[in-house]
Amino acid sequence: MTTPSQERAALEITVTGVVQGVGFRPFIHRLASRHGLVGWVRNEAGEVRIAVEGTGEQLDAFVGAIDAEAPPLATIDRLDVQVTQPGKYTGFRIVASTDQPDRRQPVSPDVATCDACTAELGDPGNRRYRYPFITCTDCGPRFTVIEAMPYDRERTSMRVFEQCDACLTEYRTPADRRYHSESNSCPECGPRIWVEGSTDQNGDAADPIATAARALQNGRIVAIRGLGGFHLAVDATNDEAVRRLRQRKAREAKPLAVMVRAVAEARRLGTVGPEEERLLMSPERPIVLLRTHPGSTLAPSVAPLLDTVGVMTAYTPLHNLLLGLVDRPLVMTSGNLSEEPIATANDDARRKLGKIADVLLLHDREIVARYDDSVVRPTGHGAVFLRRARGYAPLPIPLPVPVPRPLLAVGPHLKNTFTLAHGGTAYVSQHIGDLENLETLEHFKTAVRLLGKLFRIEPELVVRDLHPGYLSTRVAAELDLGEPLAVQHHHAHVAAVAAEHGVTAPVIGIAYDGTGYGDDGAVWGAEIFVADLVTYDRRCQLRYVPLPGGDLAARQPWRVAVGYLSLAREIAPVFARAFLEVTDAERVLAEQQIERALNAPLASSMGRLFDAAAAVLGTRWRCHYEGQAAMELEALAGRRPGVDLPLPVVEAEDGRFELDPIPLLAALGERGLQGADLAELAAGFHDAVARATVEVTRRLAESTAINQVALGGGVFQNARLLDRTASGLAAVGLRVLLPRALSPNDGAISYGQTAVAAAVLARDSRT
Repeated sequence: MTTPSQERAALEITVTGVVQGVGFRPFIHRLASRHGLVGWVRNEAGEVRIAVEGTGEQLDAFVGAIDAEAPPLATIDRLDVQVTQPGKYTGFRIVASTDQPDRRQPVSPDVATCDACTAELGDPGNRRYRYPFITCTDCGPRFTVIEAMPYDRERTSMRVFEQCDACLTEYRTPADRRYHSESNSCPECGPRIWVEGSTDQNGDAADPIATAARALQNGRIVAIRGLGGFHLAVDATNDEAVRRLRQRKAREAKPLAVMVRAVAEARRLGTVGPEEERLLMSPERPIVLLRTHPGSTLAPSVAPLLDTVGVMTAYTPLHNLLLGLVDRPLVMTSGNLSEEPIATANDDARRKLGKIADVLLLHDREIVARYDDSVVRPTGHGAVFLRRARGYAPLPIPLPVPVPRPLLAVGPHLKNTFTLAHGGTAYVSQHIGDLENLETLEHFKTAVRLLGKLFRIEPELVVRDLHPGYLSTRVAAELDLGEPLAVQHHHAHVAAVAAEHGVTAPVIGIAYDGTGYGDDGAVWGAEIFVADLVTYDRRCQLRYVPLPGGDLAARQPWRVAVGYLSLAREIAPVFARAFLEVTDAERVLAEQQIERALNAPLASSMGRLFDAAAAVLGTRWRCHYEGQAAMELEALAGRRPGVDLPLPVVEAEDGRFELDPIPLLAALGERGLQGADLAELAAGFHDAVARATVEVTRRLAESTAINQVALGGGVFQNARLLDRTASGLAAVGLRVLLPRALSPNDGAISYGQTAVAAAVLARDSRT
């Protein structure tokens, strides 16, 4: 302000970011009243507009407090201030929202119950005592109830619940924290909850939460309708009950998430350091991978053969009340049949979950958007997303190069997300899942329509993966938006990491994952590029190996071992453990597939190398879920020092590199048969991969004068490999770019596709 402190002045202020549906207008009203200002505040599409008048001193204090004291759910991206003429206003008021059809605005994700609502929930004197849908402007459902923008009650699934006089008074009072809380309600006027399917004669229809709690204490399975879909819950300390859930759900071994009421209970299950505590108590409340410890009371079948367990704290009032009654940790796994999206509707749950759950705990607040729990893994280099959904999606992510026209990037086949982009902003969807059945495909299409409506984006271009057989590729072709732009899978991985850091200059990109379609028609998955957002040059790869059975090799690690043996038959004796649970007929058939080049594609895949190592060590021959062999191998390695194992770096005459894993696998097999500690061998395997990766990258950095490295791909969900690779790269003086806003896995592919498309289109427009 240049106005003297005691002279009157006026300001017009524009605030952009996540500033709608988060209590921003009543916050501004209270702030203006506190500083003795007059004027108004209103929502406009994508921003909040403020006009204020007062002394220079008052206005300075007001502007400073906007950013310093913003509501907990608000994110201020920009605050623009202009000086205007005073003398226009009397009093301060909140005026009606204005809509601009050509503007977009962020949608706040659902977040956990705030401290104030939690206190009211447990207060017998409060009219919302034990009300399972308590919420205010600082907490509760957002994305899962919004049907259209601007965010007002009539455009949410709460519109069917007419507010009582008491709630309406709160809703209309700017000084109240429930002012324009669009999900505001109470026991008199809000959603209701009930139980179905209980055979417990002691069940109390008047207290369905107590009935569900009693069922859980008795070892029964309860399907719970939550924010973005159903959970299947069971006592996490009752191994028999957990095994029954696995059997009914056909989820034989994949780890199950656990919910507790508070951090103190999480500490009994795993190691909780400062970063873990921050995540567990954050408004987003993701599932956090904790290192288990011997004192844990969890049933062994919750996360078999792993040294981590996914734990989250209660994030809804319903969960809080239920856990308070059960008084023990609960398995909270997705409420779905195997490979299908989570159920969201009551009828859907009755039909699909009725044979799994003994009891259904239902409510009548409709779910607009399906929403899985987010999963985060703390590492020595910060937290890494394993799944980005509840609490985070669909918050926008900037693009370093704006898209010249609206586009849709349809993402990959597995762990699918899609991205809608307009200008310099990308809206990455919540986790969709594996596009392997009709139900997930319908979920994908429904989510595209919903996000397109919310963000007012009608794509004029579609971007897809290079793989011709992906279901997402077929969807792209069916959209009638012209010829889709195809982006190579691993280029998208690297581009996603570079773009979220705002980097458009060349990087050395390390893409380690399972499989992706390569330029040469082979399967890629262990690639080191010199790349920018437009181009990529493959400078290093893992030695090609045939994968007998193709995709089946990802489920049967012994097949990868057969592939490597075909490259070096002389090491067959040290691979003895790789086939302990494999029939002669199976092995012969796999060998014939390689000899005849029949369904045995060549692959450069780091994920498959981890599978082969597990088979050679005799820790896993067949997988019940994706990545099982690698996850168990990492758990076996733990944090112990590893033995020194070879992974040769072979340099060709053209300056390109190849990593040859044959000596590494041979050493694993030989030392394992000699009685070496398998855990030390597993640790040494991780360290050998990290060491060779750093060596290649260092040499490429020297020859190209590129000093920044981007790490992407699902294999970097492995905390040991990530930490050792990142530390090694930093130790040789390189700037390391790690995935922060998105997962290193395929959940980031659609954003990477968008970043590449934007850069390619920008280049083409200049030529």
